Amino acid sequence: MEEFRRTYSRLCKESGAEPQETVLQQMHQLPQGRLDLATQSLTVDTCRALGKLLQKEALLTELILSDCMLSEEGAVLLLQGLCVNTIVRFLDLKGNNLRASGAEALAKLLRQNKSIQSLTLEWNSLGTWEEAFAAFCGALAANGALRQLDLRNNQITHKGAEELALALKSNTSLQQLDLRWNHIGLLGGRALVNCLPSNRTLWKLELAGNSIPGDILRAVEQAMDHNQDRQTAFRESQARAHVLSKEVRHLREEKSKQFLDLMETIDRQREEMVRSSKASAARVGQLQEALNERHSIINALKAKLQMAEAALALSEQKAQDLGELLATAEQEQRSLAQRQAKEHRLEQQEAAERESKLLRDLSAASEKNLLLQNQVDELERKVKSQQDQLFLTRQELTSTAAELKMRAVQAEERLELEKKRSRQSLEDAEHLRFKEVEHMTRHLEESERAMQERVQRLEAARLSLEEELSRAKAAALSERSQAEEELIKAKNQVRLEEELSNKDQEKVAEVTRVRLELQEQNGRLQAELTAQEALKEKAAALERQLKVIASDHREALLDRESENASLREKLRLKQAEIARIRDEEAQRASFLQNAVLAYVQGSPLRTLSPQK
Repeated sequence: MEEFRRTYSRLCKESGAEPQETVLQQMHQLPQGRLDLATQSLTVDTCRALGKLLQKEALLTELILSDCMLSEEGAVLLLQGLCVNTIVRFLDLKGNNLRASGAEALAKLLRQNKSIQSLTLEWNSLGTWEEAFAAFCGALAANGALRQLDLRNNQITHKGAEELALALKSNTSLQQLDLRWNHIGLLGGRALVNCLPSNRTLWKLELAGNSIPGDILRAVEQAMDHNQDRQTAFRESQARAHVLSKEVRHLREEKSKQFLDLMETIDRQREEMVRSSKASAARVGQLQEALNERHSIINALKAKLQMAEAALALSEQKAQDLGELLATAEQEQRSLAQRQAKEHRLEQQEAAERESKLLRDLSAASEKNLLLQNQVDELERKVKSQQDQLFLTRQELTSTAAELKMRAVQAEERLELEKKRSRQSLEDAEHLRFKEVEHMTRHLEESERAMQERVQRLEAARLSLEEELSRAKAAALSERSQAEEELIKAKNQVRLEEELSNKDQEKVAEVTRVRLELQEQNGRLQAELTAQEALKEKAAALERQLKVIASDHREALLDRESENASLREKLRLKQAEIARIRDEEAQRASFLQNAVLAYVQGSPLRTLSPQK
């Protein structure tokens, strides 16, 4: 209150007036939140300063100005300051002889202020000015915050009572009205009795000392008793509604927990699916790398074979001078080379087709993964829509909770049964999902062990084939070097024969001997050619073994794809099971909502609830 005193003194000095000592003393002695200036004669300057102070004051809740001998101007200034105040709850203006301007200022206060709940206007003679009192009654009709109004000893006539009756028909907040010791009379009493059926909030109306007949007073008492019973019933319904709202909040928390558990299971399944897809992609990459290594080995063998063919063509060109037998051998060699080239081209085409097929399989797997991701996104959207539906149903339940009265026990039993059923169904679903996850993990581990054993066997076969190829290459190189040496010897002998042809006939026998040796060398060359053909057959066998290895790899990839397809099918079945559980939960929620709505619509006390 010290800050309040300083502010009051500053406002008085700004307006050119001295603050009243009695007011300062009262401000110093008053408790927190209450200003009592009763029996203090307040000047116009003091009222002006208090009016400005009350516009910004945020601590006062009670303001007592009884018997302050307020002037018309001072009362107007005070009430103008209270028009914008939102903290004051209790206002006492008893014995201030308010007149027409004061009544109009009170009417403005009631229209603009939304915080004052108790207003005391005893001993003010407001009923003397009919037009001003009519304006006051009109403002009272529009006010929605005032709970208690004291109008004792205000010289209210039957016309003022009629204006009050019109105001009470429209007012929905006033609960206590004191009209004792006025001049209401018979006509005013009848007007008040006629307005009471339209008002359901007023439960206390004091009319003593107004020359009103006893039957009218009894009718007023009956109406007040009826409204009081209605208020007690309303308070009881509010208490029951509060209890029901607590139950609904508890159910909402349980549903939210169940929903969060379901979302956690979905997240875990999604993570498991992502991990499995990553593992399958890594395995496919490893198989692709192994296939690329096989292709590089085959290409190296093809290059070496082409080099051998080139060397063989050179040796055939050098041996062209040996005769028709060598020419025929060269033609056969060329035909064999053409057939091998065709076979190599066919093998290259088959390898390209295999690569394209693998790429198509990889693209199909990626598309399937995208489809699965889209399904997961759709499930998330469905979950979000179900959340929105649950939120709407919760709002409807909260809006109708105020009207639930007689069948609360039955609704609670139904809710308990539904909670037990939903818990049981969720536990069963969780148990089944846990069993399926264990089975899938065991199956995946077994398939991984089988794939590792198969890869080890293929690696051992590859090593053995590489050793055989190295041995065949060494044998072919040694035989080729021997053949080249023998061809060089044959050429040297041919040169010697040409040199000796110009000599004497004595060397004919020696020439024939040399020819025989050449024929023997040709036979040896043919044997070497047959050996080279055998080596080519070995190379073809090795290539066939490589084809068998590639087919094994392809079968392994197909097995892996079938395993992936089975896993996707299991995932789809699991998603269908989750969707079915969600549908059942949604159906149960709709059944609960229908039951609650049917209960609300069939409640016998619905007509007694107050209008909102």
